[in-house]
This record gives sequence, structure tokens and C-alpha cells, in this order.
Amino acid sequence: MAPLTSWKRLIRYVSKDGSIKYGEPVVSGDKPDIDALAQSGKLKVKVLEGPSPFEAKETGEEDEVKTLLGPLTAKDVPIVRCIGLNYKTHILETGFDLPKNPTLFTKPGPAVGDTRSPVPIPPLGQPKLDYEGELTVVIGKDAKNVSKENALDYVAGYCTSNDVSCRDWQMEKDKAGMMPQFTFSKSFDNYLPLGPAIVSPEVLGDGSGLRLTTKVNGELRQDSNTSELWFGVRDLVAFLSQGQTLQRGSLIVTGTPDGVGLAMKPTPKFLKDGDEVEVEIEGIGKCVNVMEFEK
Repeated sequence: MAPLTSWKRLIRYVSKDGSIKYGEPVVSGDKPDIDALAQSGKLKVKVLEGPSPFEAKETGEEDEVKTLLGPLTAKDVPIVRCIGLNYKTHILETGFDLPKNPTLFTKPGPAVGDTRSPVPIPPLGQPKLDYEGELTVVIGKDAKNVSKENALDYVAGYCTSNDVSCRDWQMEKDKAGMMPQFTFSKSFDNYLPLGPAIVSPEVLGDGSGLRLTTKVNGELRQDSNTSELWFGVRDLVAFLSQGQTLQRGSLIVTGTPDGVGLAMKPTPKFLKDGDEVEVEIEGIGKCVNVMEFEK
């Protein structure tokens, strides 16, 4: 099938005149550092316009980026489907068996946030705050009962993301209940920052073979590769679309590798106020956020 979008990379940004726009970064090579270019004030784009990121097309104009935002907003995202325990090493470090089917939980649209913006952490989420660097799939058109072979026909692209998590509300019985629960503990506003761009399958194919790293205050915590996903992008789109519609703009957050703070030895290393988390995926780029504890 023809590509779902006219662009290969899309960013959302604040222009020099203060307006928020879509653009296709003017970059070279297959692994551009969009974040670094934006931070240095050297990121230029071909301006895109349209009623949504998926319909945005070139205007013929070029522009300079003042501030890089996340590529999507809450209004663009009807729902976020997240996959728990989808890297073999992470599954084994948490003591679970290797699954026969994906484990699903959800986040609401308002959990979507911007790269380079602080993540607001409410008081109940502060004691055991954790990070999860993840590859996120952006659905580009409604999908239902899709085969693995045709799965990429429905994928607009991929983002780098951080599935911010409150481990006590996820795991502890006095907070989570008798069974571990994921949705409440991961669904606070801006608990899924995205960045720096949506990158098309024209560039990244099925999203496999990409190095993924997570750093906390510059310290490397996660270092893996998307080829280690237990269920890959094609598997997930096919499985999740059976009997239910994956709406355009919905996200599939594919899971995190080993190295989360909860599993650090000899004691867990949870995030503190002011900690900076940098998730980077090869070919997509960095999503960088500071944790900001609310009073």
C-alpha cells in the first residue's frame, strides 16, 4: 500500500513567531539528533499544514524551530494501549513466565506529554517513581481484524517514549489491591512524554533492530534493542485489532527492557524531584524530561 503520510518525519514545534506548527525536519543521514539540533537552535523544518498530523502536507515554506514539542497532543490520541512485560530480559528479571499472548493495560489521552517539558508528579506518585523507556507505535488509520502481513499498512510511525510509573500504586496491596494493577499507577497527566518526532515505517520498517537506551541524570540504566521484543510491532497490531478497532491516533506502547529502577540491586533506585530521564531510540531520537514533584 501507499504510505499513510506525506512525510517521513514529523515534529510539532513552536516557531520563532510563537505559533505552534508541524514540520518535517531538514536533516541528513538516517540517525539525525533532532533533539540536539533543537537545543542548539539549529533545527530547520519544511512547514507542514493539515487538520491533523496524519493529513499534514508541505506548504513549500521553511521555518526555524524555537522550541521542540512532542509530536502529538491529548486531542490527537483517543487511547493508549500499553504492553506489559514484552522484553525477555525484563520478563525474567521480574520473575514472570514468558507469555503466550501480550499483556495489555491502557492510559488515557491526557497522559500524553511533550519531550523537554517537566513531568508533573502528584504527591501520591512520588515515593516510588520509576521510568520505562519504550518504543511507541502510532496508528495512522482505523484498524480492525488486521493480519500480521498487513499490519504496517496501518502504522503512521514510531516515537520514543517514557512510560512513567508509580510502583507502589502498581504493586503494593494496600494501594493497588489484591492484584497488581497498571492503569491507575501509570495514567497521571503527562505520564507518557513522547518525542522527538514520529518517524515513518518508510524509514524504520517494522521498528525492529533499533538500540534503546535510558539514562537518569546521565547514568545509563537501560541498554537494549527492539529486536528483543517478545511480541513485535506486527504481532501487536494484529493481536490488538482482533474484534476491536484501533482508532487513528491511538498508540501502542510496546514495553520496556530490563534496567528499570525497581529492579536495581541491591536496592531499587527510584526517581527523585529534579531527576532528568533521557530515553533514546536509534533512528528516532531522544525524549528528555525532568521529574517535577508537585507540592
